[in-house]
Amino acid sequence: MNEFSRMQQRLSAHALIRALGAELDDVFSQTIPAGALALVDFPDHSNVGDSAIWLGEMAWLHARNRTPAYTAALNNLHVDDLRQTCPEGPILIHGGGNFGTSWMKHEELRLHLLESFPGRPIVQLPQSIHYNDEAAAAKMARAIEAHGAFTLLTRDAASFEFARRQFDCDVRLAPDSALMMGPQRRRASQEPILALLRTDHERTADPSPVPAGVEQVDWLHEDGREKLQLRARAKLARLLGRGEQDKRLRRYQTLAERRVQRGLAMLSRGRVVVTDRLHAHILSVLLDIPHVALDNNYGKVSGFARQWTGVYEGYRSATTRAEAFEIACAELGAS
Repeated sequence: MNEFSRMQQRLSAHALIRALGAELDDVFSQTIPAGALALVDFPDHSNVGDSAIWLGEMAWLHARNRTPAYTAALNNLHVDDLRQTCPEGPILIHGGGNFGTSWMKHEELRLHLLESFPGRPIVQLPQSIHYNDEAAAAKMARAIEAHGAFTLLTRDAASFEFARRQFDCDVRLAPDSALMMGPQRRRASQEPILALLRTDHERTADPSPVPAGVEQVDWLHEDGREKLQLRARAKLARLLGRGEQDKRLRRYQTLAERRVQRGLAMLSRGRVVVTDRLHAHILSVLLDIPHVALDNNYGKVSGFARQWTGVYEGYRSATTRAEAFEIACAELGAS
């Protein structure tokens, strides 16, 4: 379907990041209309992956001097404010893996925007799609058809094919926006193997234990000290703003940057990483860390890797935890 899914040779992290960044830039340039814009659905929570996506989106916008005129999260988006602050131009919806029935609050936000701004360009930035309810998919299809100016960017072939069948809109393939962050500095490792494994409802039911001596973590939770530091930095960033939207955007950027730094520090702990999180895989590429990827519960990780990142020279895949740790141990022996 594209040059990355057909590629046979392995690529270094830098070569792959550069190629995927160029691909993403090309898709964004073709699908995001000119003019003032809004970027909505800021991920105001501790999941590092969503913050990495936000930083990638903002990196592309900043490079083109297209600072959003309006931003909002789930809890503070008001369509009247959006109309007043940004009366024209495209509305961009933050990308990720929440298109469908896995995370219904975000699906409801998309429906609300489609119904509130008929005919105004709305671009859904790169997403994975998963519906476990045909009626919910049909409801989204009706909203997209009635809106008439929706563009849907998908991160993998399965999502792309589903969207082409189900939705009457422009559908494109694009890499994940986090790749626009570019290469990241890797800190010194502290553990031979780090297991960053999901603890939420997208995890698979693999009963295999993590081997003794392997550090197991997830990045969904911030401790009390981290939360206090985040609040203090976000408050300072907000005070530096010159208007409500500038204050909000500065706060969002600070929160996202600090959360991503936490995730990068976690991944850097391992000489080799084992993970079932898509963005632990993507950030491992950005850090140039050898890693073994397992899937989440609906194939999001493997689908993305097959489409874009499976050619990274440090990437290996596994279908079970036991296999993943065997591969990780072999990688340690080979290094």
